[in-house]
Formats: sequence, structure tokens, C-alpha cells
Amino acid sequence: MPAWNSGVSQKEVNSITSVPILSVKPGRSLVGSLLLLFCLAHFAWAGITTVEVRRLGLSKVGENSLLTVVLDRPASPLVTCREVGGIPQLVIDFPRARGAQLPTRLGGDESLVRQVVTEKGQGGEGVRIVLDLFPHKPYVYWQKVRPGSGGQSFYLLGLKPDLRTHLAQTQVTTPPAPQAVIPAPAPKPEVQESESIPEPPKAQDYGYREPPANVTPGSFAELRQLIPQANNLVQYLETSGWVVAESHRYDRPGVRMSRDFIITNNRYPELAIKVAYLPANVPDTPNISIIMLSTDNLQSEDATKYQALRRWTFVQIKKKYEDIGDFFDDALKPLRVKLRKETQAVALRDVAVFQNFLKLTCPNDPQVIARVMKHIKEKVNPRFEGVQYTVNEKPLVFLNLVDFLYLKVFFIGPTH
Repeated sequence: MPAWNSGVSQKEVNSITSVPILSVKPGRSLVGSLLLLFCLAHFAWAGITTVEVRRLGLSKVGENSLLTVVLDRPASPLVTCREVGGIPQLVIDFPRARGAQLPTRLGGDESLVRQVVTEKGQGGEGVRIVLDLFPHKPYVYWQKVRPGSGGQSFYLLGLKPDLRTHLAQTQVTTPPAPQAVIPAPAPKPEVQESESIPEPPKAQDYGYREPPANVTPGSFAELRQLIPQANNLVQYLETSGWVVAESHRYDRPGVRMSRDFIITNNRYPELAIKVAYLPANVPDTPNISIIMLSTDNLQSEDATKYQALRRWTFVQIKKKYEDIGDFFDDALKPLRVKLRKETQAVALRDVAVFQNFLKLTCPNDPQVIARVMKHIKEKVNPRFEGVQYTVNEKPLVFLNLVDFLYLKVFFIGPTH
């Protein structure tokens, strides 16, 4: 684990931790001395204030996965690494903190972080933030505390791939194999003429299968075949003017032939429905389908600039900004506030599309529409980072209010 330098001198440490030493002179009352000690102890404890964790968010900045925690005052947490059930984790502890209404779970960035989970201690004292990471992906991390507006403070923790460790793992020299001993040929067994030798069973192909001859690839008919749980949604899209604008295949045939689709409608130029189908490639594992209603087709000047900045590499960022925190605060954050306002207006204008999308993907939860609309209508606060909400569990549905507003639905199954 990296060692972190707090930047505090020994003199400063002594001034923080030192306590006046009392000498009891002969004849002084022991009761009076104890009373004085009690008062000094009360004064020392009264100086300890509790930090408040107000907001948190996860974003992708260049090659960095960036966790941002908004605090009411500067504080440095305890960061530890561990592994639970084969899942590597990075744990950020604010032991004496109190937490505001924090989300219990945030989605990952599909790079290094699988998800972010927040926990509170007993009695509301102490906040723990757990980053579940993808296994077999070496990483390095850095952390920094930056001042914010209104007396607030930003705690930043960034992770990026450790390319040196990954390269060293892939260049491990394989020892030479021992010379094989050639056994003597075994006698051939006698086979009666009437005995038939069965053919070995064919290997199961758990990957993507080509659609039947009567189903056109890249069509709504193929979507119905791949994701039967979304048949009602697909039928609505097909009869409401939506068209499959693009479809692609990925990976190797016979192993994991995944598919994706982009569905658009000329009546809603800022909206797009994106579908990803990930078939199982081993037995007893389910297919995974992801359907997202997104506003990232927005073509405003701010949206175009933000999309370009998201593709910057770390080298490009360092040429213009002193560190990654400056890039986040000065370049990305102001644009995200503008995008939240612009896409909020799009969602409220095309509210029927969002309501129908939720009604057809979550038919068993009639309250999900009200929950989502409540979050969408909330006033955008430029002082705080956006939030990603979990608005339903069966199926799993995320509402993203970080930059481009979107709804993302996960369908699981069937299992092979």
C-alpha cells in the first residue's frame, strides 16, 4: 500500500497533541488539583468537532476513477485495502463523522470500480465508504483534500490502472516443460462387428446464437428474441416511431458474441435508447441485458465540449491543469451543472417517454414513476455534485443525475 505524507511537521504535531503538565506542590489540596484536571480535560474534548459527510459521487476523468466526498470542513479519512469473498475493496473510514442523507449505493464506472457502498456506524457516528473493485485489475490510488465554497471541503480519491504491475504479470517467464516420456503403444481392444462406437457429444455453445432465418439481425424482432422480459417495451417502441439506427457485434463467435443496439426517434432528437445484450459463456450463468434511456444525444455547445473533455488523457490534462483536482473543479464541474439543467428540461418536456419507459420496464412497481419524477424535478444545486439513485430493485433501475440524465435497467436471465 502507498504511504501517505500528511505534510505536518513534528513541531505542529507536538503543538496539537501536547497537554499542560500540572505539578502538585506540597500543601496544595489534592481535590483542587483533580478539579483543575477535570476542567482542562473538558476543555480539550470540547475542542473536538465532528465532520459531516454531505455528498459523494463517482466519476470517470481521463483514465482516473474519481471519488468525490463533500465535507463541511477539512478531514482526512483512514484508507485501507482488503478482499471480501474474492472481491478487492478500498475502504474509506471517517470514524467520528456524521452522515447526511447519503445514497447507500452508487453504480461503478465499468473500469476499475464495480460499485460504491456507504455505511453508517451505530448511533449515526462514523461513515464508511466501500469501493468494490474489479478483480485482477492492478491499480494505484492518490488522495487529496481541497477547499470548497461556503467553508466546505472536498476529499478526492482517484484510482488509475497500474500499467507497470499489469505488464510485469503478463511477462512472467514460463519454465521449460519437462521432456515427455513416450509410453509404449497400448494394445488395441477388440471390437465386435455388431458393436457401434457412439460419437462424442458436441460442446455446448453458451455464447450468442445467430437469429433464425425468419428474424432479421438488427431488428425489433431480434430484440424480442434476445430480451423477452422487455417485449412490451419493444412493442411500444416499434409502434411509436422509434427505429433501430445502429446494431453491432463484439467479441469472438462461439465464446461471447455480445450485441448492442441504438434506437432513435426523430420526434425526440436529444433522446436515445441504448441496448446491450451480454450472453452467458459458461454453464449456470445468466444472460445480462441492459436498456438505457439517455439524453446524451444533446447537441448543445456545453454538451459537445463536455464530451470532448471526457476523452482527454492524463497527459492532456497535465498540460493545462496543475493536477486532476483542478481539471475536475474548473473544467468538468461547471459543465456538469449546465448539463444537469439542460437535460432536466429535456426530461420534463418529453416526460411521457420517461413515464412509458418506466411503466413498461417495471410493471410490478406503480410507484417507480413518482419516485423518478420527484428526483428529476429537484432544483439543480451548483454547489453540490450530482447523484445516481437506485430507484428500483426488480429489475434493477438506476437514475443518473450526474451529467447527462439517464435511466438504466438491468434484466437478468434466463440461466443456461
